[in-house]
Amino acid sequence: MKLIVLDRDGVINEDSDAFIKSPEEWHLLPGSAEAIARLTLARYQVVVATNQSGVARGYFDLGVLNRIHEKMQREVGAAGGRIDAIFYCPHGPDDGCECRKPKPGMFQDIEKRLQIKLSRVPAVGDSLRDLQAAQAVGARAMLVRTGKGLKTEKQIAEAPLAEAVDVFDDLAAVVDALLSE
Repeated sequence: MKLIVLDRDGVINEDSDAFIKSPEEWHLLPGSAEAIARLTLARYQVVVATNQSGVARGYFDLGVLNRIHEKMQREVGAAGGRIDAIFYCPHGPDDGCECRKPKPGMFQDIEKRLQIKLSRVPAVGDSLRDLQAAQAVGARAMLVRTGKGLKTEKQIAEAPLAEAVDVFDDLAAVVDALLSE
């Protein structure tokens, strides 16, 4: 089985420092739905792994989060793509959970539920914590410059991660690279 793990905000959709608090605030990044459609056609299983501390902070509840994810599924589906599973951490940064990236708990949950090791599985993110969580389970950390990616690219240049990280302009460029391997 070919598998890819995608962060949500900044990879699939526009990010916001004020949080995405409703389906109306959620907007696809140009080309991301089509990129996921290309992965679907290439028989990749697409999994989303996203920190959603807005739940813990009281900005939105799980019902709203589910409606945001339903919108994401509809818009990706309209482009011919499919997201097979969505994993999220609803905790705040000070809650001490194991699932909030950069901790690897969410990735370990993916391994457990899908009964697969994430070793060398592509994991695409736009933040340092996305890359750190991926590397903690041996996944192939890939950075996009969308979202917080440009800032993150500077961070990893100053303080390199455990392993080298491939950097791409956006999710479409990641998919181009993966499908040409």
